[in-house]
Parts: sequence; C-alpha cells; structure tokens
Amino acid sequence: MTSVDPLLPVAPSRIKALVLPIGNIKRDRFTAFVNRLSIERVVFLRDVTPDPRPHRNMFSPLAFPDGAIFYDLIPHQPPASHLSLSPFDLFREPLAVLAVADGVELTRSVFSKRHSGGRSVEEANIRSLYQDLEDLRDRYPKVLVHQVLVFDYQPPPENPVPIPEGIVTIPPPEQSLRTTIKTVMCDLSSLVLAEMTTLAKSFEGMSFIDSPGQPSSGRPPVSGLDEPGVSRRNSQFVTPTHRSASTSGLPDRSLARMSMPPVPSKGPADAAGTGPAPGRPTTPVGGSKPLPTPPSTFDHIIGPMVPTSPEHKSSSAADGPRSQGQDRVSVHGFGSGGASDRWRNKVKARIQVVIGSLYLQAGLWNNSLKELTEAATIAKSITDHLWHGKALELILVNLLLLGWAGIEFNVPSILLPPHDRSSNIAAAFHEAELRDPHQPRWLRNLQVHIPDLLDRIIGLYSRISSENLPPLPFSETVIRFCRILTAIHITDGQLGPDSLTMITFGTPPRKPLTTSPRFTVHPTRTQIVSTLLRAFPASPSELLTTSDRVVILGGIASVLGHLGFHRKKSLVVRELVSVLVGGLVEARTRGAADVGIHPAAGLAGLNGPGAREGTGGALDLDEADVEQNIDAFLGMLARTYGVVGGNAAGDPEQDRDAAVVRRIQRQSAARFFGMPGVKISLLRALINFSEALPDFAGVLRYSSDLLRTAGSGIAPGPRRENAYPCITRDEQIRLVTIILKTSSLSRRLGVGALTAEYWDEFLVRGVALEALPPTRAPVQHAKTILPGITTARSSQDVDPFIYNPFLKRPDTATVDHTLVAGEPATFRLTLQNPYEIEIELESIRLDAEGAEFESAVEKTTIGPYRTHTMRISGTPKAAGTVKITGAVIKVRGCRERRFPIFADPWAPEDAAKIKAIGLGALEVNSAAASPAVQRLRPDSVELHVIAPQPVVVIKSSTLPQSSAMILEGERQAFSMTLENLSATTPVDFLLFSFKDSTQEPLQAALGNRDATATELYEYEWILAKKQPLRLRNRGGDSKRYIAPGQTATFDFEILGRPGLTHAIIQVDYAHLGVPHDEVADKFHTRQVSMELTVTVNASVDITRVDVLPLTSGIPSPLWKRVSSSSSSSSSSSSSSSSAEPPSPAAEPEDLSADTHCLLSLDLRNAWPSQMSVSLAAPDDGIAVEETLLPGHTARVLLPIRRVYVEDPHAFIPALNPKRHRQVVVSTKISPEAERASREAFWYREKVLQGLKATWSTDGGRRTGEVELRAVRLTQRMVDVVRVPEVEVDISVADPARGGEEAAVGKSGRCVVAVDSFLELRVRVTNRSARPVYPLLRLTPVLRHRPFHVSLDFTRKMARFAWNGNLQQALPLLPGGGQSVEVRLGVTPLCRGEFEILGSVEETRLWVDEEEREEEERRRIKTQEGVATEEEAQAIILGAALGRRERRVWFARKGCVLVVRDRRDRDTR
Repeated sequence: MTSVDPLLPVAPSRIKALVLPIGNIKRDRFTAFVNRLSIERVVFLRDVTPDPRPHRNMFSPLAFPDGAIFYDLIPHQPPASHLSLSPFDLFREPLAVLAVADGVELTRSVFSKRHSGGRSVEEANIRSLYQDLEDLRDRYPKVLVHQVLVFDYQPPPENPVPIPEGIVTIPPPEQSLRTTIKTVMCDLSSLVLAEMTTLAKSFEGMSFIDSPGQPSSGRPPVSGLDEPGVSRRNSQFVTPTHRSASTSGLPDRSLARMSMPPVPSKGPADAAGTGPAPGRPTTPVGGSKPLPTPPSTFDHIIGPMVPTSPEHKSSSAADGPRSQGQDRVSVHGFGSGGASDRWRNKVKARIQVVIGSLYLQAGLWNNSLKELTEAATIAKSITDHLWHGKALELILVNLLLLGWAGIEFNVPSILLPPHDRSSNIAAAFHEAELRDPHQPRWLRNLQVHIPDLLDRIIGLYSRISSENLPPLPFSETVIRFCRILTAIHITDGQLGPDSLTMITFGTPPRKPLTTSPRFTVHPTRTQIVSTLLRAFPASPSELLTTSDRVVILGGIASVLGHLGFHRKKSLVVRELVSVLVGGLVEARTRGAADVGIHPAAGLAGLNGPGAREGTGGALDLDEADVEQNIDAFLGMLARTYGVVGGNAAGDPEQDRDAAVVRRIQRQSAARFFGMPGVKISLLRALINFSEALPDFAGVLRYSSDLLRTAGSGIAPGPRRENAYPCITRDEQIRLVTIILKTSSLSRRLGVGALTAEYWDEFLVRGVALEALPPTRAPVQHAKTILPGITTARSSQDVDPFIYNPFLKRPDTATVDHTLVAGEPATFRLTLQNPYEIEIELESIRLDAEGAEFESAVEKTTIGPYRTHTMRISGTPKAAGTVKITGAVIKVRGCRERRFPIFADPWAPEDAAKIKAIGLGALEVNSAAASPAVQRLRPDSVELHVIAPQPVVVIKSSTLPQSSAMILEGERQAFSMTLENLSATTPVDFLLFSFKDSTQEPLQAALGNRDATATELYEYEWILAKKQPLRLRNRGGDSKRYIAPGQTATFDFEILGRPGLTHAIIQVDYAHLGVPHDEVADKFHTRQVSMELTVTVNASVDITRVDVLPLTSGIPSPLWKRVSSSSSSSSSSSSSSSSAEPPSPAAEPEDLSADTHCLLSLDLRNAWPSQMSVSLAAPDDGIAVEETLLPGHTARVLLPIRRVYVEDPHAFIPALNPKRHRQVVVSTKISPEAERASREAFWYREKVLQGLKATWSTDGGRRTGEVELRAVRLTQRMVDVVRVPEVEVDISVADPARGGEEAAVGKSGRCVVAVDSFLELRVRVTNRSARPVYPLLRLTPVLRHRPFHVSLDFTRKMARFAWNGNLQQALPLLPGGGQSVEVRLGVTPLCRGEFEILGSVEETRLWVDEEEREEEERRRIKTQEGVATEEEAQAIILGAALGRRERRVWFARKGCVLVVRDRRDRDTR
C-alpha cells in the first residue's frame, strides 16, 4: 500500500481520506483493496453527479466541469502537530473516513456477538458493520463523510440482504467493470462536495481565524464547529444557526443526530469557545508538553487522537466561559459601527483564504482564484504577511493545476512583481519565447514569474512580525517551492506537460541529472539549493517533533537527489539518520509517545529518481514494506558515501567468478571515492541506527561493511604489502563480537538464520593438489607406445634404443593434475586473514565443476594478520574432468558462500582521472576496467580423473636386501613377486623397464660432439648388447595378468659390468579393460620400482693384444697345445673315464700361413682365486684353455682366420635407430686417417665375430665372459689380418716335367738347376665386386740384398733371364672371385737365391655408367641446394674419404727360387 507524497507542490489541493480496516480483514487483503482505490484517486468533476439539494450546491461540480479532485488515502490519523495547522493548512485535516471491509469474510463467521441479530451470518455482519460505521461517526465527528466499502461482495442469489445507507458494496475484480471503482470514488466526491458547503458556511460564520502557532489573540475566538459541543457531521444533520445570512437562510437547529437521543449539554467550561477543540490544538506542542498517546497496534489506529494531558485541559478551562453572542460576528457589516476596519478586513481576508482553499480542494479552481485573489489583495493592504503569502501560494497551485489540465488562464495582477523588476521579467519572457516559440503564452507568462513569486512568498513567510510561521509549515512550503523549481529545471527550464506532471504527481524524471554544469538553464541549481537549505532545521531547539524533522530532512534529500547532488543529499540523509537514531533510542527507553514517533510514521519525500510514479513516502505502512524500504534507504545512503559493500542480497549467483570480479571492481572504485574517515563514521551511525530499530539484518550488514571498508582490499604478495585495516584492533574485535552475538540472538528468537557477509573477497589464495605418492601417481601415455601396437615397441624390454616413454620422467604438471576415481586426494588450501582478529571457519569444502566430486568438510581458525595453509581431502567419484574453482566456506557468524581462488598478488589501483563529479565518478570508475582489474583473474585447478586402477606392490625378492655381488662378465638370475592389493580391479597391463648407473655415462658419451664414429658405435653396442638387467621369462602381454588380490612372479638376469653400482627395475601397470588395439588415444599407468645395490668385482682383464703373421706352418708345440685343448674341450664327457691322455688332433688342411694368423692375448686374473680361461674360434673348431693363478698374467696364442672385408671404407653404422639417418664424419683428420680408422673398425668387427672367451672360477661356481671388446687393432695388425681384394699368386713350373709346379719345401722355397727352362705362372684373383683394369709388374731380384741393388744385379749382370715383358697390362678383370693367369718363361743363369715379386696396379678406375650419371646428378643437385638427405650423405662420405685413386696390390709373398748347379740339385 502506497501513500501520496505530502511534500508535492500541489499537496494543498488534495483531500485527505482516512482509510481504516473494519470487521474481519487480513492485512494483505486490506492493502490490496486500498490499492484498488488508489488507482482512481484523481476524480474529474465532469464525472461527478451534483447533489440535488439546493442548499448543498455551493461546490457544485457543474460550476467547473474541467476541474479534478485529488485524494490522499492515508491509513492513519495525521499527527497532532499537523492538525494544529488547520485551517491555515486545511489540506492536513481528513475530510472523509472510508472503512474497508472484506466481503468474503461476511459469510464465514460473526464479527461481533453483540450484534448477532439477523436471518443469516451475512445479515448479522452487515448490521455489525453499520453499527461500526456509527461508532466511526462518533469517533470522527469532524469528518464530512463516513462510508463503509465492502470489497469482493457477492450478494446471495436468493433472499438478498438489504444494504443500509452508508455501506457500499464492490464486486470482485473479475466481476467488476472498468468504471466500478471510479463510480465509487465519484459518489464519494459527490458527498464530499455536498458536505463542503456546510464546512464553508461554518468558516464564514467564524469571528476570527488565528494564524498557526499563535496563542489566543484576546479577540472573540472562533466558534462554530470548533466548540466542544458541536461536531461536523454529514448530510443527516442540519447546519448550525450561527451562520452568515448572505450564504444561507436556514433556521437554527440542534446539532444532535436525529436517529440518536439528544446529547446532554456541556458545562460552562466545555461550552466556551476560547480553547481549542479536542483533537485540534492550535499550536504545536513544545518540548515540555507531551504529545497525545499514539496508537501502538494496527487495530488502535481507528481511534481518535484525543489529548489526555491534564495541562492541556487546565489551559483550555483557564480561558473562562464566553457568551455565545460574543462568539459570533456578522459578515454583513464592516461599516464604521463595528470594530476597526483593519480587523474586519483581516477576518474577511483569512476567511476568504480558507474558502479559496476549499474551492481548491473541490477542484473549482476558477472560484478558488477569485476568492484567493481578493483575499491576497486585502491581506497585502493590511500587511497580514502570513495569510498574504498563503493566498499567493494557493493562487500558484491553482494556476499550476489549470496548466496541467490544459486550461488557458491569465496570471492575476497580484502575482506580478513590482514595477522596478518589470524589465527583468520582460527580458526573461523574451528569452523563453526564443527558446521555445511553441510554448503556450499563458504558461510562458507563469514560468517567468514563478521564481520571483516564490521568493516573495518565502519572504512573506519569514518576515519578522507579531505572527511567525512555525518551522514545520515553513520548511514544507520551501521544499514544495523547490520541487516546482526543480521540475522546471529538469525540463530544461520550460514549464510544459512534463514539468507539470512532475509537479502534480511527483513522477520521477525520465533521465536523472548528473553533476554536469547546467548554467544556461534557469532557474539554476545553485539558486534552487540555496533556497532549499532555508528549509533545513536550524537547531534541535526548534519546535519540531522527531517525525516532522525526519519528514523535512527527507524532503530536502529528495530534492537534492532530483538535482543530481547526491553527495549533498548524503549529508542530509546522514543528519536524518542521526535524528532517527536519537528518536529510536529515546523511544526504546521512554516509549514512543515521549518523543512523538508514531509506529506507522515513515520518511516522507524520499522518493528518489527510482521511486514509483505517484508514490511519496520512502516508508509504507505495511511491515514488510517498511523493512524493505528502510533497507533500500540505508543502502542508498551507503552507496552515496562510497561505502565498500558486498553481496548484500546473499544471492548465490553473485558468488560466481564473473560476479565476484565485478564486485571487486566496484569495491576498488569505492575505495578511491570519498573520504575513508567519513565512510567509517557513517557506517558506525548506520550500525547504531540498526541497533535502535532493532534491525538484526542491518546490524550484520553494516558491521560487515565497516570491516570491509576499513580493510585494505588487497591480496598481499611476497613483497608484504601493507594490508592492515584503518581501524583499531579493539574496534575490529567489537564488530566481530557484534556479528556473532546478533547472529546467535536471531536464531534464539526465531527470526531466522541471519548472517553477515564476509568482508574479504580474497579469503582463498590458492588451491593445489599435493603430489600423490610415486607408487600411486598415474602417468599418462599415448596409445602408440603400447607393446603390440607397433613393431618397434614389441622389443622394448631389451632394445635400449627403442624410445621407452615409461623411463621418461613424467610430466609433473600432468601427474599433479591426474586423479583416480574412488581414491581420495589431498589438497593444500591457502587462506588469508589481513585483519588483526581471529577468524573461525566452521566449515570448509572444495567447490568443483564437472565430474562428480565429494569434498571433505574441515574447520580451522585463522590467526590475526597471516596466511594460513591447511590440508583438505576430496574424492572424485567418476571418471572425467574435475575443475576446482574455489571453496565453499562458512565463517562463524557469516553466510556460507563460495570464494573464488585468487592466487596472484593484487592491489587496487586508482584509475586515470576521468571527467566526472560526484556519484557519476563512482559509476564511471566502477564501469571502467582499470589495468589492475584486468589482471584480476580467478584461478582454478583442472584435474583429470581416470577410471579405477589397481595398486601393485613388490611383495618379495630372491635378492637379500635387494643387493648383489657379481663379477665382470658374470650373469646372475633372481626373481621378484608382485601383489595386486586391489580387491576389484585386476592388472591386465604390465611392462618392465630398467635403469642402471652405466646408462648415464654412456648417454653422456653419446652426446659428445667430438666422439668419433667408432666410439659412438662402441657405446651403442654396449648399450644394446650388454644390458645389465634383463627380463628372462619375457612373454606376451597377454600372460602378464594379476587378478585382484593375487600375486605373480617374474625372473630377471643381471650382468656384471664395470661401473654398475645400482639399478632400478620399474614396473608400469594398469587396468586397461580392453584389448590393446581398442585402447583410447591415451591411457594411464602406475609405477612401482625396486632399487638394487650392485657390487661388481673384476674377473679377467686383457692387458695386451697382438696379431702375428704366419710365415710357415704352425709350430708343433703350439699346435699340440691348441689341438689338445680343442680335443679335450670337445670330448671331455667321453674321455672323463679314460686314464690315457687324449690323442692330438690332426692339423686342419686349410690352415696355412695364407689363411691364418696368430692372435696373442695377455690375460690377467684380478679375482683372488684361481680361474680358468677358455679362448676359442668356434668357426674353425679351435680353442685354447689357460689356468690363471690369482694376480698372475698369462699369454694365450690362438690361430685365427684371416678375413676379407668387401668394403673396408664403408661408413660406420649406428645401432641406434635415431642415428640411422646421421653420418658421423670427423673433419679434423685427413682422408687417409679416416680410411685407416674405418679399416681398423671393420676388420676388428670381423675378427671379434669369430672369437669367444669365457672364464670360470675354481669348481665352476661362477662363470662369465671375457670382454673382448677391449681388443684394438693397429694398422700393422690390420695388414696381417686382411685378405686383399686383388691377390697375386706366383709359382714356377717345370715344362720338362709336364708342366708340374716345382716342389716347394717346408721353408717355402723352390730348388731348380742353373740354366733350366722354367715357366713362371702368375695368377691374379679379383675378390671385390668391382672390375679392375690390372697392370701386372714382376720383379725378379736377388735375395738378401737391398731391393734396388738386387734388382740391378739381376737385370744388368744377366743373372736371370725371362722371355717376355715383366710389366704388362692385363684385360679387364671382373669381380666376384674371377682370376687371370699370366705365364712367362724364365731361366736362372747362375747359382743363388732369387725371389720373384709381383704387384698389380690399376691402370684406370672402373666407373659404371649408372653410377657416373647418379654422381653427376647428385653434384648438380648439391650445387642447386635441392639434394636429398641420402644424396648429401653420400657426398659427405666421398669428401671424407677423398677422391678415389688407383690402387696397387702386392703379392703377399714372392716366389723364392734356389738355383743350384745341376749336380748339386740332383744330390739334394
């Protein structure tokens, strides 16, 4: 239910109608009925039916059908301070009483048992209502019209109940017409207008009307209706006899009601008219005189306001009785025979002002203008300032209403300014005409006169004289005038439809004003404010009650708000709060009546720009509305001062991240707006005000706002920014204590769980997932690395060069954000408390989005001014993605709410200066996103939850204390047992990975950029072939399965290697649930590892290596030893029972100096016990054994086969697949050295492929392998081992013996006779794949002489003869083992030893045409820069080895001829 603003400029034109509940009616129903009436509160006279009685037509609506009546429906009796101002302010007194009843309740139960007569319950209740109507007439005798309105009444279809006169029935809304309520109000207006005649004639019969606030003047007092024995009744009564004959010729009649017995006569004291009438004191009550007792309940409101003070009674009786003749004055005679003309004119003027006021309320504005103009002229002539100003004020109201109705008028001359100001008025009129030529002339004329007219009226009211206007009507008049000026200013200085609507109904402006200058608009805001401040109550000593003071301050604040001066408005409202606090506190201690606060009184006039149309008060009478509007009022005040507020509504949606950031942005702007000290002072006053109400919610809210405003509003970082609040620690403790006590008290009183809003938005500073134990942390992998998915991964258990992602250190960020469904995880929650008080957190739980997540509930206490870290657990319930966005925290005494995570330090920054003043600056800064606000981003922790996984532990191992002692080259086996602790989830994926102490040095060596290709190959070979750990029973993944609660055992092998000190067996396991080829893109495994401590001791070391050529057969002792070892090792099982030594094995037929050479190894026993070493060449079946004493070194000789390498200059390969596409070529050595290095590598690899060396301790308890990779071949050794590509074989045949070759002795020499004809045969064999253009050179020389000397002897001294050329070019010799034979006749001519040497030289390089074209194409591409990687590698290899050159091959041994005389030869 709403009421009309009492401070509207047209308030004097309104008729107050007192609306009261009657019968059984509920509050909400009563409010709804009154709201239905309020819709038709404006009644036009053209719709009103005139009263047919001829003596009731003084205010006939036919006289001015364009007029209108404005009703003010009030649910309470006006205060005595207001009633005392009548008839000066006649609009303050109610002229009608409307009793509202609920028609639905008529048929339910009897209202009163005293009036239970009737045929039905409905009829009995109607009679009860009629009797209550009679009671109202007795209680309110001065009111003109009394009516009962029965809403939602449905008459029975049969036997309708007769409705008595004075009771009006209104059907329900669904059965009502559009004009139903309008008809009711029009009928009411008809009665009011008729009864106004009686009231007007009673005023005409008065001898004198006192000014407000003035004591009795000593002249004959006012008689008539103000006498105690006379009441103002409705049409059932006749008018009193003492009335002017000019207006009525009715005879005198008794004023008793005709339907009731006569009223007994009063005593002389009561009959006298000297004192004020009951309920209407003429002067406001001072501080020493208590006000009448106001109603304390809703039902008591309908009672009359009867003064009960004995002082008032005694003062009324002290005036003494007066005769009735003295109370009357004839309005005919103002001649010289009566009192003085001045006195008569004063009485006449004042009566005309009152009559004009009645015409104004009746809507007869033309009649009102006539009466008021004449009254103003008379009052001006006799210098009756108050009534002169009142007449001018009412004339202005009439003109404004005529303008609102669109009726043309002329400004009365009484309103025009003096002649000395006529020029200014003319200039203003011309300026207004230029601004809007279409404005009606009469409105423009009134517009230019209004500012000066209002100043004149205020001057008349404030003029010092014998009669002074009390503070209440003066302040209200000033406020109403300022609202007229404000409406004109808001509409750009023009009086038009918009401004007239604002003046008439108080509608808010379409666009609120800001503090931007408006110097060109007249009247200016400065002028309005200077006038408005005259209404401000100067001091508490003024005769103003608390409610009146609140009304005045509220009206001033309303005007300031309309003008856009919100900060000035806040200062006024601050004073208003102080007045309210004082009044409420006094009311709580002494009672509401002692301070004059009515329980239903409200703050009038606080209808700021956001008020509803047609509303006037910020407080309504409904209890819920009172609480709501009080809260809105205080909130407006707090916002005006720039108080740092929070989520006052407690809306959970406002706790979302975006809403919190916006709230922090507004709070940051508020911190730089206004003065902190003023804000804190205001909040203290608001707390006191809320405590005085008492308003628990307000106490909690503003206590929280005070803590928030006093705080720094920052999130401190490592630099330790100053975050201390600006209030003392004691006050902080007091505020928190108030919050705790108020919240507890509200629960005990049953008000509800009222809580405060926590004052620090940065409570949660961080949420982090604590690292899971390594054995439980899930590690993410890609699907492609599963064994069986690709061929490369199938051998990952043994191949160290196949990338093993399981050995890679897991991504910490990924691991730290992965959880397993159903398994709890621990989070580290960081909280801050920048205040010097302890904060008790009653409940803390994590707030998560996404998959189902259950957080534990914890509680803690944060000490003063510190950052607090705590642990809280949470369990994901299903697989998916979980996002931890904050924490839901319940602080003791505060609302449980969600706090986002602000991990980064943050502090508010004042935005750049923006051209805005007042609250506009706050709004602009709140909307502007400063750099600090842009950096403010709530944090979150995103977690990936996987399906339930098993938990596997290492149950046991055969290695004692997970340690082993082993010798170099020894292999030792052990087993490990795994147990699945999960009761529901099996292990269907198991993968073993190994790490040891030798890998890191090798990897570092592989990363050395200066390492040669040979060294890199050696490192890779060790990694690939000599793994320290290996799974022995490695099978398919399908066999690696551990059922829930079961165990599985796996066997491993460890190899002793130098540098091996520790090793780790890492087991990756998981439950995939599907075959490997059906696994999703990613899967997760867990890891469990077993650390091994290994001690590797030396066994057999190779200290020296050499390769020796064979010039003849193997010596017999050596061969016997080698053959014995071979035979004994091969037949040890068969000859173990025989006592005879084994027979020596025969020398192999293919074993010769041309095919074999001797390998010499010096072996040292480094183990402190005897060891046996076996060195074998398995391909030849040759082996040798040697027994080594501790610390001793023995040399072992073993015949090995010479080897042939097809391409000894090929680049050294890479065992690591990553280096297959890399070519390691050293640029620091020459091509010759590069070729030598590659030759040594390939021949060494070929030799080592045919060797095997093992060792065993005494008794064979330990066995192992001798590391032959320590063997290195020099260039000499390579030459011994090498089998050349082109071999030259020289032999001699004797033709005399049929071409048989000469016999060769054991020393490899051929014995021939002097002068014998021999045939020299030279066989050239090409073992390579490439053809050769050979050039054969034969050189017969004399043995045992230097080469150049012996060659000369042979040639020049004719010691050796041959038939043919010693140097000749041979045809193209194909490769692949093809050979060519050259024969030459030779004859030795003297005795001696000759040696025929031979060599083959390439005459030119053989190049295939396809190779030539390919080489040319590569060269062109390289020059153009478009060569492929393979082509570039080939070019690099060619550059490293240099250009191909012609080669020369020498015969490994020449043909030695021992020439003797024939006799000697035959003898031998």
